[in-house]
Amino acid sequence: MPFIIIIEISTMSETDLYHEIKAPSESLFKDRGSKFIAKAYPVYSEEEVKEALDILRKEYYDARHHCYSYILGADKKRYRINDDGEPSGSAGKPIHGQLLSHDLTNILVVVIRYFGGTKLGIPGLINAYKTATREAIANTDIVAKTVNDVYSIEFEYPMMQAAMKFIKDEPVRQLVTKFEISCYIEISVRKSESENIFDKLKAIYGLKTKLLREE
Repeated sequence: MPFIIIIEISTMSETDLYHEIKAPSESLFKDRGSKFIAKAYPVYSEEEVKEALDILRKEYYDARHHCYSYILGADKKRYRINDDGEPSGSAGKPIHGQLLSHDLTNILVVVIRYFGGTKLGIPGLINAYKTATREAIANTDIVAKTVNDVYSIEFEYPMMQAAMKFIKDEPVRQLVTKFEISCYIEISVRKSESENIFDKLKAIYGLKTKLLREE
């Protein structure tokens, strides 16, 4: 087995920054007898979304509506809005709007409604779903994360000093270390610094560098 170091580079830029909620949360909003229970979850796939929805539908089987919205991925390109029987645009859209206004991704918010006997009208529904979602988000912490490129670096022992100097001089965090016959390093580079770091690595004679993936 080769020597493996996994390091993470962290600098500041907005172009590769995104936000998630740190932990699940919930809130309760009431209006004229109707109850709106908002449940917010960090999720990373459609499968996780489906699992959460299935659990909530079983737990709150007697609720009239389970309206929701989710956004996935750092680029926020995967999302869905569902009114679940409420008038079009009165439930899923205000939920989704709160996710966007808080600049969140990798999140699912489900608002469960128990009808109280009095119709709220479109403005009342929009306000209820918006408020329930906003309060659920307020009840958890929001964390900032970055998009990173992962590179591999291969070298022989004579290049150890140069490789370790690079790790020492750059703003990196070392995660995993192994030494064997040859040396292999994996580094996680913040997207905004990726090209700069890659150019520096290529300039060090004896290091073989390859882009592995984005995460």
